[in-house]
Amino acid sequence: MDGEEQQPAHEADVEPVVPSEASESVPRVLSGDPQNLSDVDAFNLLLEMKLKRRRQRPNLPRTVTQLVAEDGSRVYVVGTAHFSDDSKRDVVKTIREVQPDVVVVELCQYRVSMLKMDESTLLREAQELSLEKLQQAVRQNGLMSGLMQMLLLKVSAHITEQLGMAPGGEFREAFKEASKVPFCKFHLGDRPIPVTFKRAIAALSFWQKVRLAWGLCFLSDPISKDDVERCKQKDLLEQMMAEMIGEFPDLHRTIVSERDVYLTYMLRQAARRLELPRASDAEPRKCVPSVVVGVVGMGHVPGIEKNWSTDLNIQEIMTVPPPSISSRVSRLAVKGAFFGLLGYSLYWMGRRTASLVLSLPATQYCLQRVTEARHK
Repeated sequence: MDGEEQQPAHEADVEPVVPSEASESVPRVLSGDPQNLSDVDAFNLLLEMKLKRRRQRPNLPRTVTQLVAEDGSRVYVVGTAHFSDDSKRDVVKTIREVQPDVVVVELCQYRVSMLKMDESTLLREAQELSLEKLQQAVRQNGLMSGLMQMLLLKVSAHITEQLGMAPGGEFREAFKEASKVPFCKFHLGDRPIPVTFKRAIAALSFWQKVRLAWGLCFLSDPISKDDVERCKQKDLLEQMMAEMIGEFPDLHRTIVSERDVYLTYMLRQAARRLELPRASDAEPRKCVPSVVVGVVGMGHVPGIEKNWSTDLNIQEIMTVPPPSISSRVSRLAVKGAFFGLLGYSLYWMGRRTASLVLSLPATQYCLQRVTEARHK
């Protein structure tokens, strides 16, 4: 990261801040012995310092989209490329500029482990696809969804191998920077991945599943860092998305559009007015608009903008539809093919082993002795 962007914003370096509703609502804390401050005074002191560091007109990267909630809360959505050093710097700069109250990332509880792993461990994990991982994916998501998850992990491993960079670096940077901001909460904003995979598989026909699996299995085109950085351009990204919509429109709906709705809902939930602490219950309640930073893939930003002012119902996109007849048939076909191949392999190995044993001189001698004994 550039040295200039790494330096925290000191009070002397910050532009004059225009008094806002939040700063006017925070009581001034008189100077004195810090050990004699009450909890409320200590909270107000830290909050006042945070508001001083928060820029009224922040200098934001071009990948940031600003949204405003009905209550005046502001949401800064950072559109990222998941394998990008520039995206990491964009996230760090945005969080330091706006000093948010909440940071929301495009992760769910099933992928939260990547926040605490170091880069080398994640790089090794992403490149190693083992039978144990396959079994875990199948147990967690079912046979078809588990196999599809492993195929998508293979794509991620292919990119990881090509670039030598582990995915999710922007989320780890967001986690680290959020911990440096006073009273900043960290939220997981993505739909649980088992729900996404099960809904995606249920939306595809049998032949669509075969075509998708075939394409993912034989993905081997070289990818450069320039290719990844170009994904931050909206025109190129929209072109790529249009190509995928034409091929698998139902897949786009479940993996992209539905998650746009879920991410929008979680960002709106985070963007609620904050209640300031009171010295006593007799004091009136005071609430101020909140500031939220969302860190999501660039492909989700247009959908979040589109859904921001609409009524959202996430219950519908959280249900897993029952398997269709074609899904049950394909599942039986996969199982039948697997056990058929296993049985044929055992049969072939048995014949091969028997032929090998019978061709040994010792075996031939024993058979000859048995034959002679039977003729006597």
